[in-house]
Amino acid sequence: MNSFPFIEYLLPLIFLAFVGATIGGALLAVLTQWIIRSVCGLAMASVGLAGMFYFLNSPFLAMIHILIYIGAVCITIVFAIMLAEPDEPDAQEQASSLPWTLGAGVVAGALFLGLAWLGLTADWPTPVVTGDGSVESIGIALLTTQSLALEIIAVVLLVSILGALAIARRGRHKA
Repeated sequence: MNSFPFIEYLLPLIFLAFVGATIGGALLAVLTQWIIRSVCGLAMASVGLAGMFYFLNSPFLAMIHILIYIGAVCITIVFAIMLAEPDEPDAQEQASSLPWTLGAGVVAGALFLGLAWLGLTADWPTPVVTGDGSVESIGIALLTTQSLALEIIAVVLLVSILGALAIARRGRHKA
């Protein structure tokens, strides 16, 4: 018997809180003009995604998501911001970026609609939970079933470090 009978009523609310954190953080990351607020939005969206990974019975990916995206990517971007000199963009430069912004919005909308259609119409297999959460089962999962996810996370970390270095370099040397 469950010692907390109200927990089954709280789980949908907790899940909706993670969804809200993901959407709110993503909107904050994309819509704000201050880069430090964008990084905070990225961190908030990453916490929401980690919570959704946990609800999908993947605590390992949730933990790795927090460690990599918040603990490494966001910190690296903040480090690059601290290294960069403050630079105000010209009004002409801001006005010329409008077509690129509109084009990016169209591409992002098409990508969202395509992924939403795929998510709603695909026949997804039921996930199989293996292991008991011990260090041994996590190690086996890292080297077998979760190796692709681990490699993708490593590539994302590498790209984020290179991007942070590019931001820092562009701020120091105006070329």
